[in-house]
Formats: sequence, structure tokens, C-alpha cells
Amino acid sequence: SQALEVHLSSQPHSMDSIKVMINTLDDPERGNRGMYLTVLGTSAEGADGGQVGRGNKVNRLIAYNRPSSPEAVAGKNPVSHVGKIYSVLAFKIAEDICAQVPGIKEVTVWLCSQIGQTIDKPLHASAQLALQADVSLKDVQPQIEAVFDRRLSQIYDFTQELCEGKISVW
Repeated sequence: SQALEVHLSSQPHSMDSIKVMINTLDDPERGNRGMYLTVLGTSAEGADGGQVGRGNKVNRLIAYNRPSSPEAVAGKNPVSHVGKIYSVLAFKIAEDICAQVPGIKEVTVWLCSQIGQTIDKPLHASAQLALQADVSLKDVQPQIEAVFDRRLSQIYDFTQELCEGKISVW
């Protein structure tokens, strides 16, 4: 990963820094059982055929030209399937922002996990906003950050509610 960081850093870019992490869940001391990567590169090797329809969207829409998660959340593990957890959580965060922050016309929430990290610490968490004409980002940013902080600090309660079926996934 160091060689890749050096190479990428030498390329034209506008980022403050570049950090590359590869196979963060691997545990070489466990031999092949400690390796995250698979021969095929999918979970099919472990008998997970992914037989959940891709049309079951948390936001209830199958929109051609709108941001959405590729994850199908119905039928996935509500404790360990981060695609399910973050898809539903992103929708709930967006709902909270629209309900609690004045001046928002539209919001899209982005959450990205990192293998090897706990789900309360996403690699990336952001909101893409469409604001009313008289509202600036500095007017709403603290309130939006507070929604993210609250939801992420309660994520294990959230996954428990997913387990109990208290949160709709379609």
C-alpha cells in the first residue's frame, strides 16, 4: 500500500493527502481462513447467492436518474450487513434533516463503510443539499451535523430496532 500511496501522491490531484488501505480485515496469522479476499471475489463462495431483488428500495422508489444505494436491504442481516444498515440509516438521516432543519428543499445522504471499522465510524458521511434561496450552508450545517452525530451515536439501538422489525425496509 505504501508504493501505491507514493504513486498516487505523485499524480495530479487536489486532495490534502492520500491514504491507501488494502485488505484491512485480513489476519495472516489465521492462514487462508484469515483472508478476506476470495477466489471469485464474491460472497457466492460461502453459499450466499444474493437472491434478494434489487427493486426493494428503502426510499420506495426505483428512479433511473436519482442517487440510490445498489443494496437490496430486505432479507439481509440487520446486524452485520453494512449495506443494509447504511442504506436504511441514510434514508432515516435524510428524513430527520428534512423534518428538523428549516430551509432544506432536498437532501441526499451518503454513507460509506470501511472493512475492519465499526459501523458507528463510517469512512465517509455527508449530505448533498438543495437549499432554499435565502438559506446558506453555514445556516444549516451545525444542525445537519447534529443529526448525523445523534444517529451514528445510536446506531446499535438502530440495528436492534432493525432486528425487531420496528423499522420498515421497504
